[in-house]
Amino acid sequence: MKAKALSYSEIAQSERFQSLLRRKKQFLLPMSIFFFAYYFLLPLLTSYSTVLNKPAFGPISWAWVFAFSQFIMTWVLCIIYSRKSNAYDKMIEQIRHQFEQ
Repeated sequence: MKAKALSYSEIAQSERFQSLLRRKKQFLLPMSIFFFAYYFLLPLLTSYSTVLNKPAFGPISWAWVFAFSQFIMTWVLCIIYSRKSNAYDKMIEQIRHQFEQ
């Protein structure tokens, strides 16, 4: 028996697919805004203020601590997205299964 060809336009207009897109947007938009705000905060603070010039501990200033925290923030966001993407993958499989039948 020949499988029915999947039509992207049908899938894209389905309620489940629209729900998936809404959920992804509700997650990705705030995370992206947070990422860019956090990322650009370091050059803005070091260029236009002296807040990060104070020593945090020993000869290490708060600018170095903030810069290192950006690496941690990037890893944390990647881990969060990886875990969240599993739920999106399950939704995609449900949509695919619905349209393959």
